[in-house]
Amino acid sequence: MFRTTSTSLRLVRFLVLGLATLITAIVFTTDSADAKRRHRGRHHARVAAYSPAFASIVVDANSGSTLAANNPDSIRHPASLTKIMTLYMLFERLEQGKLKLDSEMEVSEFASEQAPTKLGLRPGQTLRVEDAIKALVTRSANDAAVVIAEALAGDEEDFAKAMTRKARALGMSRTVYKNASGLPDSDQVTTARDQATLGRAIQDRFPRYYRYFGTNAFAYRGRVIRNHNKLLGRVEGVDGIKTGYTRASGFNLVSSMKRGNRHLVAVVLGGRSGGSRDATMRNLLAEHVAHASTKRTVAAITDRDSSAASVEVAEARPVRAAAAPLVQVQGAVQTAAALPEPVPAPAPRARAPVAETAPPTKNTPPAPFTNGVVSAQTLAPIPGSAEPMTPVRVKTVQVRAGAPLKLASAGAPQGAPAPIVTAAIPQAPTETSSNIVAKAEAKAEQPAGHGTGNGILGVLPASAPASTSQSMAYAEPSVRPAKTIQENGALKVATRSGWMIQVGALESESEARQRLDSARGHARGLLGKADPFTETVAKGDKKLYRARFAGLDKEQAEAACRTLKRSSISCISMKN
Repeated sequence: MFRTTSTSLRLVRFLVLGLATLITAIVFTTDSADAKRRHRGRHHARVAAYSPAFASIVVDANSGSTLAANNPDSIRHPASLTKIMTLYMLFERLEQGKLKLDSEMEVSEFASEQAPTKLGLRPGQTLRVEDAIKALVTRSANDAAVVIAEALAGDEEDFAKAMTRKARALGMSRTVYKNASGLPDSDQVTTARDQATLGRAIQDRFPRYYRYFGTNAFAYRGRVIRNHNKLLGRVEGVDGIKTGYTRASGFNLVSSMKRGNRHLVAVVLGGRSGGSRDATMRNLLAEHVAHASTKRTVAAITDRDSSAASVEVAEARPVRAAAAPLVQVQGAVQTAAALPEPVPAPAPRARAPVAETAPPTKNTPPAPFTNGVVSAQTLAPIPGSAEPMTPVRVKTVQVRAGAPLKLASAGAPQGAPAPIVTAAIPQAPTETSSNIVAKAEAKAEQPAGHGTGNGILGVLPASAPASTSQSMAYAEPSVRPAKTIQENGALKVATRSGWMIQVGALESESEARQRLDSARGHARGLLGKADPFTETVAKGDKKLYRARFAGLDKEQAEAACRTLKRSSISCISMKN
């Protein structure tokens, strides 16, 4: 009896304990599930609330026209798109021969402390220039960006000021740089239009070095680093250029696409995710590539080099998103608040007034890009310059092909009859606008002893450094008129001494003038004091316009042709 009672009590206790354990487990599981649902709900709410300001633009790089735009001039943060300008500054030093691809740059403690993403560099190490380029293009390495900044300017702050000055020289009126990497800074701002300008300029100015933006992956110290740009190799014709992201900027992307003879540069700023940003870019490119021009009609974007004229542009103030009055500057509508304050100059000459335009309406098309072509009206002065820019209209000389012409000596005394000499005009290969693109793809000469053979570009030449005594490119008229005289019904051309070069024979006078501007932009140090002019020549029933520079010696002419050919501009030298 006692044993039976004890067994029953133990059984009851066991059942009660088991029931209590089961209830506790159910309650705990329910609370945990509720907590997870609440946490998940808060997480989704945060994601849904993240909506960075969006902007986009699609530009036809052949014509310079805007094919589509959404808030193209609204202030945004560039994030790692900043590194495009960092590389622009580095490519400029490489082109000038001041650095080589195998040059070593020292890593400072400050550079090594930059936030990820980065290469993981340590103080005291060195980084090759070519590895730094690839690190910025693929991994978007912040430590490598600071290494470049310190190698070029001594410290990052001075480098950022130089970047802002360069942006102004390229026509990027609303961009301000504060660092070389794009790490968050509330005063570092840009616009979609400015980034499209930079995307076009870096290709026009450095076609060989630009190819690094097509790097899919590279090996660094045993690691394979892949490009963040997911459109490379997946969208036909996309050859670059750069992605970017910070919390304040959203997901950014600048893309370049070439299909056949068509060329688009597009920008997306403020994507909510990398996938949505890439999808938006794909759609923009696909929708507008068919509307792009197949012929290059716009001049290359060139920068007004302030160092060439010993003029320093004042440091730009950070641009805020508040509305600002619009002014007309060099044919493009720009906001007055975005322009830097000029450095005071002693006793400046009188300047032409800047015409104001009415504020844009909703239907007002986006302002055109600054493309480097001098317009027919009086231009506003360059920021920091005391000289107004006054273009001169071009006079075209009529020349019979192959016929001997009587040339009047340019050295005859004033008022005295000019001695007459007979000379045959040299014949140059015909070039039309329809085959410009094909010639641009031809392989250019490469001088010995430049660059390195280890990179993806092979041997990369460095063009001659620009002359420090040269005046600012935009301060001179783009083409000087040729001097002509009439005698007995025959046309005579004033003698030009020395050597000349021809950079094309185009189908229209405007194309010839644009070719002269483009050639001078790529060889400013050699053609800064040359005499640009156009000549008309008949080829059968077709009229062509030769674009030429005179007033050179033999060495200057040959050096200029070598430089222009490296930039895919045809050139032949000849003796007058």
